[in-house]
Amino acid sequence: MDIVYLRDLKVDCVIGVYDWERRVRQALYIDIDMATDIRKAAASDGIQDTLDYKAVSKRIQQYVGDSSFQLVETLAEKIAGMVLQEFPVPWVRVRINKKGAVRNADAVGVVIERSTAT
Repeated sequence: MDIVYLRDLKVDCVIGVYDWERRVRQALYIDIDMATDIRKAAASDGIQDTLDYKAVSKRIQQYVGDSSFQLVETLAEKIAGMVLQEFPVPWVRVRINKKGAVRNADAVGVVIERSTAT
């Protein structure tokens, strides 16, 4: 399998367990890797034969922007499930970075991998 990916997709949303977090929108940075076979697209040079990463990006931004989960773990699971269900990929890796959540750390978050086989 080949990988189509997005890096540092910035989305503002309500996320967190503390009262103040429930009242503001915070920036999350999302990386996503999606397994796919790009040979048909490479041969045809046509977008109709590939995984449209712009469509994936727009869908993630819409989904996350409308969400209000407490945990990034929950959000990562929901993103992975949505991508696997709505796009033709058998495997996905989702990384969510909640920058600034821990003092003196540049990045904090979760990384999960899910597939349609499990």
